[in-house]
Amino acid sequence: MKKGLLGYYDYTVILTYCGAVLAAGGICQAINCRFAESVGLLLLAGFCDMFDGAVARTKARTASEKRFGVQIDSLCDLISFGVLPGIFTYQYLHGSAAGLASAVATILCALIRLAAFNVMEEERQNTTDRERESYLGLPVTSDAVILPLLYVICERQGRCAAWLFPTVMTATAVCFLLKIEIQKPKLPGKILLIVLGAAELAALWMLGGGDLL
Repeated sequence: MKKGLLGYYDYTVILTYCGAVLAAGGICQAINCRFAESVGLLLLAGFCDMFDGAVARTKARTASEKRFGVQIDSLCDLISFGVLPGIFTYQYLHGSAAGLASAVATILCALIRLAAFNVMEEERQNTTDRERESYLGLPVTSDAVILPLLYVICERQGRCAAWLFPTVMTATAVCFLLKIEIQKPKLPGKILLIVLGAAELAALWMLGGGDLL
């Protein structure tokens, strides 16, 4: 039996691991009802996810490294964009029935979508070396943009939080499973997402009175 640790630890997976660490921190902050900090960490995890694939493609990887990359990325996405938003929703809605239902839907739909994605991606990589150009179903990473925006809106319009938050989060979760083809964002789309994420971080900073992170 070979000595050492299981898994891979070169630079191609560092951003993925960083995303998982940030998401774990976001979960802890949500449990402690530090919502602005939790959402801020979710956004940072989203930034990590946006660039981890590009970093991984800079290295010639073995078949095992590629398969590991697919699995570890999806597991990280489940934590970052499934478990974290689910726990956040439950805590933010004070453990209400609507919050619980929305949290369960978010986690379960993210889990199913990511498992299906792994199967489809493995089949695709067995037939082509080309980079993926589209997704089937709404990517779970959408929560990194939708949840912060929703949180800011609900904080500024507090009376709508009880119905708007669970409605939007549940609808987003259902969209994870819809068989709709969504084009993978190219450079202009990524720039737009970065700008939107930066604006959301700024809004969170103002909501937190400058104490964010």
